[in-house]
Amino acid sequence: MISMISLLAVVFAATTGVAPASPAKLAPAVADSLRAIALKDREDTREWLRAKPTSYLATVQRRDFGNRAMLTIGRDVHNDMRIDDPEISGHHLRVTVEGDSFHVVAVDPTATFTVKDQERREATLPPSQIGVGRFTLRLSHQRFPAIIVFDPKNPGFSRYKGLEWFPLDFRYRYELALTPNPAADTVIILSTRGNERRALRVGWFDFRVNGRTCRLEASRLLEPGVDEHSLSVFFRDATTAKTTYDVGRYVDPQPLPNGNWVLDFNNAYNPACAVSDHYNCPIPPRANVLSVAIMAGEKDSHYHEHP
Repeated sequence: MISMISLLAVVFAATTGVAPASPAKLAPAVADSLRAIALKDREDTREWLRAKPTSYLATVQRRDFGNRAMLTIGRDVHNDMRIDDPEISGHHLRVTVEGDSFHVVAVDPTATFTVKDQERREATLPPSQIGVGRFTLRLSHQRFPAIIVFDPKNPGFSRYKGLEWFPLDFRYRYELALTPNPAADTVIILSTRGNERRALRVGWFDFRVNGRTCRLEASRLLEPGVDEHSLSVFFRDATTAKTTYDVGRYVDPQPLPNGNWVLDFNNAYNPACAVSDHYNCPIPPRANVLSVAIMAGEKDSHYHEHP
C-alpha cells in the first residue's frame, strides 16, 4: 500500500517532469574505488573517535551563552567556565559574541591561546576552535552561541567501543536532480537542546528504494559558518530507533558537474549527539520520515547505554 507521502511525491514528479531516480549504475572499477574510499573513511573515523583530541569522547563541558554576550574562562571558581588545571590561568579568557563572530581576549598577563598553532592574546574569530594549554575550545555559533571544551586526557575515552555501519550497498546510491523549491522558504529545524534553528528549504530529492517512491527535503542551515552552496538532508527511516540512532541520521548531498547531485546513503552518519551530550543537533523534520528501511550508512553504536 502506497503511503500518502509517496503518493504526493509521485504526483509532484508527474507535474514537474522529474521522475524519481533509481540507484546509480556503477562500472565495476568505479564501485571498487568508491568501496575502498568508504572503507578507509570508516577506519579513519573509528581512529578519530578512539583517540583524537577533538573526538566526541574528548568533550568535558559545554556552556551556552543564552542571553549573555560574554563568558569568562579560567581556573578560578568565579569564572563562567572553570577549567581546573595548572595550564590554565585564574582568569584566562574573556569570550564575547559579536554578531556572527567571537572576540577572544586573554585576561591574565601570562595567559595566551592559540589559533592554528599561533600564540595570540586577542583575536576576532568566526565559529572555529582555539587551543588553551592541552585543551581545545570550540566556539560554536548556530545562532545559539556556546563553548565546548575538549580534553585529550578525558577519562571519557574509556567509553570507546567502536562504530558500526551497514555493509556497503550501492543500491542506496543515487545520482539525481534536485527539484528546486519555487519559493525557497525558511523553516524551523528543532534541535536536541530545544533550540529552534532556522534553515532554508532548498528543494526535494525524489528516488526509489526497493521499488518504492520516496521524497526527502533538502535544506541549508542559516547559520554562521555554513557554506551557502551546501545542502543537508536530515532523515528518519524504518531502521530508526532499531538498528540506527533514535534521533535520526544525516546525509550530505554532493554536487556533480552536470548540475545533479550524489545522494549516497552509504555515507549517512549519526549526529554528534549519538556519542556526546555536549552538542546541539538538528532533529529531522516530519517531512523527512520515511516508511522504508535505508539499510546503508552508520548504525547506532549505543554510546548512551550503560555498560
